[in-house]
Amino acid sequence: MSEKVTILFYTLWFAHPALQLAIATVVLWRGLQRQFKFFFGYIVTQIVSFVIMFLTHGRGAAVFYVYWSCAAASAACGFGVIHEVFVDVFRSFHTLRDLGTVLFKWAGLVMLLVAGVVSVSSSSSDMPPWMDAITITQRCVRIIQVGMVLFLLFFARHLGISRRRHSFGVALGFGSFSVVELVLIASWVGKHIDNPWISIVNMAAYNLSLGVWLGYLIAPSPAREASNTLLRPQRWEQSLSDIQHPVPADSLIPMFEGMVDRALSRTRPEAGGVLEKSGSSANAMSAAAGGGGFSLSGARASTKS
Repeated sequence: MSEKVTILFYTLWFAHPALQLAIATVVLWRGLQRQFKFFFGYIVTQIVSFVIMFLTHGRGAAVFYVYWSCAAASAACGFGVIHEVFVDVFRSFHTLRDLGTVLFKWAGLVMLLVAGVVSVSSSSSDMPPWMDAITITQRCVRIIQVGMVLFLLFFARHLGISRRRHSFGVALGFGSFSVVELVLIASWVGKHIDNPWISIVNMAAYNLSLGVWLGYLIAPSPAREASNTLLRPQRWEQSLSDIQHPVPADSLIPMFEGMVDRALSRTRPEAGGVLEKSGSSANAMSAAAGGGGFSLSGARASTKS
């Protein structure tokens, strides 16, 4: 690398712990470490890994194992962050949240199985199977993070989630970095870009994600919007509740409710007809009274004459 590229490389690298320390400070200041414990753990893991790698810089074996250990921990925390964002988004919908938690656990199990099978069955001899497993798990987590961002972009309005909410900012940071990293991996496999530029672009994208997280966490998180658009997830919630707690077949409550609804629907038109008949009879009586008045006045006029 040239001198300018080397300076740019180390500048981007040293910006990581500075932004991460600022994020950890803001999380502790706002008391968000309980709500986003996996995200906080992810930030702390990144800070610790930087310190260890900086202290062991130049020692090949130590840096190698520290890097891959931190990569495995980051993948686990990143998968946990997805669940934290999902729980925060569906906090008001308990049944949807429970269903999502079950699907989340199965997705994690399937992801680990896929990573293990692919790493064992891979014919490449460049990397050992455990490294292949960590790499595949990282890519699976990145793909899920991209899907999470797309889900929030399309369904945030229906769920009453503001785009200035903390969970949306966390998802946006992970999703944007995941898109860049996946594109870089595809470009590297297709031999369209090589080091050191792939590392520089990757670090620059990560610094932008750190800036997004810091900006979102500093700003206050707005409350959930209560609007008519929440009717759709409420219907989902009610449908899942009905599936989990069905009404017994021999219950008389639905039958009585149907009978009451039918009786009310029949009485309303009849009441309207009665009102119309009473109104027409009243008009006829008033007309008759008016006619009698004219005849009386005419009779009086005839007697006078």
